Amino acid sequence: MQMDFGLKQELQQKLVMTPQLCQAIAILQLSSMELAEMVEKELLDNPVLELSEPAEAKPVEAEAQGETPAVTSEEVDRYLDWAEYFDGPNYKEYTPAEKVEQNTFEALVSNSITLQEHLEFQLHMAVLSNRPRLAGEYLVGCIDANGYLRVTMEEAADALGESVEMVTTVLELIQTFDPPGVGARNLRECLLIQAKLQGITDPIVFAVIENYLDDIAAGKLKNIAEKLDCTPRAVQLAMDVIRTFDPKPGCSFGGGQSLYVTPDITVEKVNGNYVVIINDNDTPNLTINPYYRHVVREADTEAKKYVEGRIQAAVWLIKSIEQRRRTLYNVMEAIVLMQRDFFDNGPNYLSPLTMKKVADQVGIHESTVSRATANKYVQTPHGLFSLRTFFTAAVQNADGPDVAAGRIKRELKEMIMKEDPSQPYSDQALTDIFADRGVTVSRRTVAKYREELGIASSSKRKRY
Repeated sequence: MQMDFGLKQELQQKLVMTPQLCQAIAILQLSSMELAEMVEKELLDNPVLELSEPAEAKPVEAEAQGETPAVTSEEVDRYLDWAEYFDGPNYKEYTPAEKVEQNTFEALVSNSITLQEHLEFQLHMAVLSNRPRLAGEYLVGCIDANGYLRVTMEEAADALGESVEMVTTVLELIQTFDPPGVGARNLRECLLIQAKLQGITDPIVFAVIENYLDDIAAGKLKNIAEKLDCTPRAVQLAMDVIRTFDPKPGCSFGGGQSLYVTPDITVEKVNGNYVVIINDNDTPNLTINPYYRHVVREADTEAKKYVEGRIQAAVWLIKSIEQRRRTLYNVMEAIVLMQRDFFDNGPNYLSPLTMKKVADQVGIHESTVSRATANKYVQTPHGLFSLRTFFTAAVQNADGPDVAAGRIKRELKEMIMKEDPSQPYSDQALTDIFADRGVTVSRRTVAKYREELGIASSSKRKRY
């Protein structure tokens, strides 16, 4: 076999992920609120970007000051290679739809106090001497966001230089504070504190909390009843009482304002037709400062290279935001077309739909549809829904077209809500009911949907 060296030319096609393309993909996946935060950051990082002002305000201000531009934009456009984009038909200054001022009551809500502040206020209201109060402040600082104490009495006593008995006494005082159950060292103690504060006297409740929490979670009511020498119904009633307790009493407190979902798209019905509106009210209007076009012409080589790079980054950002807007509009328009029954009649009429069908309708790749629908919500005449809600698997229907999996879940939940608690439906019984309705669903699929809905098995749902 002969071996030698040589040079040859070869033509290949390959996909290259440029930084600009990565940025465009990332922008497509952002929700409207995340996009607004990203644009604010870019405004700080890129000096050539600025917020566009109302067009009618600029010439009036310029005339009042007697100013004229030193260099026309046409002269600079002819000098720079990227100027063709600004003059070409594809360029559009990114201008969101008309912004509507919406004054909501949520904006007036002040930040709630933290759990520590709430406990310290109650501690100072209690008449305590200096040393117990300092011990109480230390213990309050060791309580986590769920309301549990994360330090032992020995560790607290060593840190404070006090006796374990004194620290324990202060902790018992804190455990009487609001919210009930705060300051507990474990779940059992938390539930016991709440039972005592509510004045419960049923011994079965205390016995279950102290010894049989794991059996309660597993639904072993008969085993507990045998050990406590009582009926399963008595254990079940005790379990109902325990379920009224809060296992995380501190979660109701926080230092931040409540968060609300802002829809990225709104679909409204106008004259019998559905109109898609992209919500970009929170995204600032972006434009490029014309001053830097003049700077490029008179700057040295290094400064010119930097400014041109910043301008190209700004142009790509504006293009990517506009491309995101067009993609969202096209995808939502295709969804409205394919899910017309949903928008006309409600969620029960959701049809099976895959991302590939929408991608073929719009003329884009399936992965682009997946990115465009990620972490986004749409406001419809029937409420607020995630875009992923419209993509559901199909379940065979013997009497007509296939049924969406979401509809099966809703019907499953309705069946279980209407069942006899003393004789709940098993997964096989639910499968048989669907079969009677002409819908072919396996028992394993019913169990899967039931678990996704957070519904327990028939043995745990049974009421004695």
